[in-house]
Amino acid sequence: MPQTSDTFSKPLLKWFKQHGRHDLPWQHPREPYRVWLSEIMLQQTQVATVIPYFERFIAEFKNIKALAAASEDEVLHLWTGLGYYARARNLHKAAQTMVEQHGGHFPQNYEDILALPGIGPSTAAAILAQAFDQPHAILDGNVKRVLTRYHAISGWPGEKKIENQLWEIARQHTPDHSAADYTQAIMDLGATVCSRNKPACDTCPLQSNCMANNQGNPGDYPTPKKRSALPIKQTTMLILQNRRGEVLLQQRPAQGIWGKLWSLPEINEADETAEQISQQRFGCKVVSSSKLDPFRHTFSHFHLDIQPLICKVSTHTQSVMDSDSLVWYKCEPNNSKASQYKRGLPGPVKKLLDNLLETTT
Repeated sequence: MPQTSDTFSKPLLKWFKQHGRHDLPWQHPREPYRVWLSEIMLQQTQVATVIPYFERFIAEFKNIKALAAASEDEVLHLWTGLGYYARARNLHKAAQTMVEQHGGHFPQNYEDILALPGIGPSTAAAILAQAFDQPHAILDGNVKRVLTRYHAISGWPGEKKIENQLWEIARQHTPDHSAADYTQAIMDLGATVCSRNKPACDTCPLQSNCMANNQGNPGDYPTPKKRSALPIKQTTMLILQNRRGEVLLQQRPAQGIWGKLWSLPEINEADETAEQISQQRFGCKVVSSSKLDPFRHTFSHFHLDIQPLICKVSTHTQSVMDSDSLVWYKCEPNNSKASQYKRGLPGPVKKLLDNLLETTT
């Protein structure tokens, strides 16, 4: 292992000037709020996926104070489809914390940033490097892949012993200058050259000293986590549609999958029927029903097989309108401009509602 960062950082920074990504939307301007938002969105999510979400989000909430003043539903609504919704809830809480404790400004101290909801050590370091040009080592998924290959480090990087080793190496490689460029460079290298599958070693600026490349086995690193087959769960989602074409949505509990998002009622018990649930829970009578094509949604720890069932219903009571956790949702193009339709939706629910809109227009 090199005693200084030079043999690692110098060729990497030289490569970055010519081949790195310099036109990402959060780089212009590279303000703390924009950097923070991008770092949260990029957690376990590809850049190409994040860009349109980032642009919509920044157009709606132009600064920390605007984000803090928004409702949680408005924040989740703009996050719909991006997944890992705890990120959005923590983002909202962090904005409120910064208004309450930092006057609506982003702190520049590592401990203060780390204390914000949803921010871990690598994210805090990346924000300080990208927004304030402070030299801090980062260790996201891309960086772990680069370092495990460069040093031929075996063992799953999520294991504490291996992770601690990688943190020490990351610190040794991080130069005390050009912090913003260096952190972007190593992330870009992992994303575009030292990729998970079929790394482009011939174009890598670190190839001559990369142990995995010299061994001819870069694909062996990083060591994958031992995984068992994902369990499969099944559910029937009810699309209860009234005579006005509105669909009944139910807010999920704060804890658990899709916490506080607006979803469709579900049948999970074998002896439950759509007619029973509709009448007993929501005061709606099913007039007609038909099955739509089933599909699978995969979470990190299980598969969910979804059978959609569309039910035309008539309403006889005010039970839906009397509950804060139930709402009749109007499926219309551009309905996001109306505040009552700014609801955070799980990806599969948005997919079903979009398909429903397409078939009725």
